[in-house]
Parts: sequence; C-alpha cells; structure tokens
Amino acid sequence: MAAHVLRLRAALLIGALRGERRGRTLVMLAVVVAITAVVCAAVLSLDDVPVAVARTVIVLGSAAILLGFLVGPILVGAVDQLDPRRFAVFGVDEKQMPWILVLAAFVSVPSLALLAVNVCVCVVAVQLGAPWPAAVLMTLLGVLTTLLASRIGMAVNALVLPERRSRELTALFALALVIIAFPVAVFLASLRWDGHVPGAVASITDTVGLTPLAASPGFLFAVAVDDTAGSWVAGIIAVLTAAVLWVVWSWLVRRLLTTTERPVTSRERTGLGWFGLLPSNAFGAIAARSLVYWLRDRRYIMNLIVVPVAGVLTVFPLLVAGVPLEIAALVPVPVMALFFGWLPHNDVAYDSTALWTHIASGVRGIPDRLGRLVPVVLVAVPVLAIAVPLTLLWISDWRLLLPLTGLAASLLFSALGISSIVSVVAPYAVSRPGDSPFQQPQRPTSRGAFGPAAAFLGAIILSIPTIWLFVLTIVEGSEFAPATLWAGIATGAGALVIGVAVGGRVFERGGERLMEFVETA
Repeated sequence: MAAHVLRLRAALLIGALRGERRGRTLVMLAVVVAITAVVCAAVLSLDDVPVAVARTVIVLGSAAILLGFLVGPILVGAVDQLDPRRFAVFGVDEKQMPWILVLAAFVSVPSLALLAVNVCVCVVAVQLGAPWPAAVLMTLLGVLTTLLASRIGMAVNALVLPERRSRELTALFALALVIIAFPVAVFLASLRWDGHVPGAVASITDTVGLTPLAASPGFLFAVAVDDTAGSWVAGIIAVLTAAVLWVVWSWLVRRLLTTTERPVTSRERTGLGWFGLLPSNAFGAIAARSLVYWLRDRRYIMNLIVVPVAGVLTVFPLLVAGVPLEIAALVPVPVMALFFGWLPHNDVAYDSTALWTHIASGVRGIPDRLGRLVPVVLVAVPVLAIAVPLTLLWISDWRLLLPLTGLAASLLFSALGISSIVSVVAPYAVSRPGDSPFQQPQRPTSRGAFGPAAAFLGAIILSIPTIWLFVLTIVEGSEFAPATLWAGIATGAGALVIGVAVGGRVFERGGERLMEFVETA
C-alpha cells in the first residue's frame, strides 16, 4: 500500500508539469527552487559567525517555517492531493494510513525544499560544535514535525473550510513567500549586528527556542554551546511536540476516513449566522447561542468592555503608590486573564427562563459547559495575545514572554474551570434580559453569595505555583521561564478539564433546581 501511494504521489507531481498550464507551473517551480537555493546559501554562510548570531537566525527562521507549514494550507485553502477521504473507498487500513500519508508527503516540492534547508542547518550546527549523530537525529525530527504540522493544516482545511479550493502549485508559491520572507528578514538584519545579538532579540530567541515552534534547532545550539539543561529541555519539548502532532494527525485521519459530512447547500447556510458556521451538534448549538447573546445583550457586552479597561486602570494606582513602572506594567495582563475567566461564573442566571431549552432538550452537561465558554475564549485569547507583547515592549524585557504567557494561561483557564462549576452550583440573581446592566435586582432569592468569591479566589489559589515561578523569573533570572510557562499551561488545562467535567455532572443532575432558580430569581 505504501509503495502504491508513493507511486501515485510521484505521478501527480510529474503530471503537474504537463498539460496546458505547464509554462506557469515551470515558472513557479523555478521560483521555489531559486528561493530554496538562496536560503540554503544564506544558512551555509552562518558557519563562520558567532554561535549566538547563527542560533538567532536559525531558531527564529525555523519557527516561522513551522508556523507557515501549519497555517499556510488553512489560509491559502489548498487542495490536498493526499486527502485521506480519497482513499476511503478502497477499504484501506485506518491504522496504517497516517504513516503512509506522512511518508508520501515527503514527495513534494515544499517537502524537498524543507529537507534541503534543514540539511544545511544540520551542517552549520555540526560545524559550530554540535555532535553529528545528535544533529542528524534532531534534524530528521524537525523535518517530521514540520511535515506533520503541514498535514494537520491540510486536514483542518478539509474539515473546516471545504468550500475553499485553489490549485496546489499556486498555494505552494504563496506558502513559499510566507515561510521565507521572515527568515530572510532576520538574516539581513543579522548582517548589521557585527557579531552581537541585541538583547531583546536574544531574549525572544531564548523563548522561541524552548517552544514547540523551534525546539529542534534550539536543542542543536544548546548542545553546541554545552548547555546541558537547555539541551535536555529543548530535546524533551521537541520529542513531545512530534508525539502530540502524531496523535492529532492519526485522529484526523481516522475522522476523515470514517466520517461522512452531510453536504450543506448555500441556501441552508443563509441567515443562520453562527448556527451555520459552528458544528451541527449540541456543543455547536450552545456555542452559537452563547455567541449571539454575548454579542447582542448589553449585559454581556458591558462585561467584555469593562475587563480590559479595568486591567489597564490598575496600573495608575500602583504608580501613584510608588511601584516601579517595570512591575506595575506587568499587572494588567494577569488581571484581565483572571476577570475574563471569571465572567461566566453566573451565566445560567443570565439565561433567565431561556434555560428551559437546555433542560427540555436533554443536553449533556459537558457540551453545555464547553459551549458557554466559547464567547469568552474567542474574546480573551486575542486580547491577551495583544496585551502580552505590548506589555513586554513597554518594559523592554522580552525574557518574560514565556512566564507572562504561562501566568495568563493559568489564571484564565483555572477561572474558566471553576466558573463552570460555580455557575450551576451557586447562581445568583442578575438583571433580567432587556434591563439595564447597572440595575440592581430586587429579588432576595439568590443562593450563591459565595459564588463570585469562590471563582475569583479559587483561580488565584490554583495559580499560586505559577505566580511563585513568575516571581522567581523576575528576581533570579530567565532559567525559570520555561517552567513557569509549562506550569501555567498544565494548571490551567487541568483546572479547565476537571471544572467542565464536574460542572457538567452537576448540570445534568440539577436541572430541576436550576429551572426553579431562574423562574423565581
């Protein structure tokens, strides 16, 4: 089966050079080959520069390439010639198809260009001091990780954006521009560094080299400079990244091979808004309804507006009290993350009598809990993604990128998890739909006076280890930065999973109690 798929892939690649569009195809192919040659020459020229400069160029360039391979297919909407659904009619073994399709993915123009660039990176790393066995193994792992990211991007494009289609070689040309422009810009900037990497750029490189985007080249240069701790951390992250991507890719292949999506006509989509964009299941329906409420009901809108404003305003009292700007500027991001996660702690009360639709339809608890979190996540993540780099740009301390991200993740997702429990355990009365968001409800039936405090303080308590590591990073140095990031992500993810599971269970068992509350509150 593997040999047959490889022959088909080679035939498709050669067939692209024939037909009426052969001239345009050859031009695009020549452009990709020329760009690849220029990039390889630029990488090989780094063999006689200081290790710090070579590390900066290669680590940031590798991160851009992996990101481009992941999001490029989604942005461009390329047709996947290795779409697993094309093989479903042949009765293939779904357990073997993931590795067969990854192997066939090597037979393509972008994959060969990627392999050529990574071979040059391996050569440079060996010349700068990395042991060649480790360099070869980590280079192969990096290539595999990038190809897995590309396959996942193609699969997501096929699942989420089935209507968007363009010719593959056009997509390859656009993708080449995306993944080459940033690395070339970094390389040209390095020519003016005179062997000394700027502090801000070095901090960004340290951070990116310990993330899934560039853990493989980060390992190579950590080994080259005998950084034992850094090499171990980067190596573990690289291996875990490849393993996680493989699991995701295998699941996507199984999903594409065993699931047939019902064709949806444009007429069915017309006028449905969020309901037409989200999945046709309980989670999608609740998420769509929540998005409609959050974007139209002024009670929700006021909450979303107040959180960023309140976060920014916390800086001024601290400055008046004499807190240094470098410390005060770090407060808004955690505050916004905490309040964003705290917002849905009483969403059942905001539903008012509309909650009966959830109870009467027999919706399971987990889809209900997850669907209600979608609007908050869609607003919180972009806001925090903008706030974090702006904060670091303001204080000129990019070594805090990982710690601040980890702290924000811990507070946000821990608060979301606890809010998923509190909203069904201890709801309290709020202004009714259509009333002013500032109107105080005159209904003494609230049973959840402790709910807001529990959601707020609970997230802070769960995030204490991350906060402690964040303080250590500020005081001691950036060696605690990776630990802060992963501690924050682990804490937030764990709290979110447990909170959604427990809240869902309580929702299923307490439907009558919740209906009684919304009818009387």
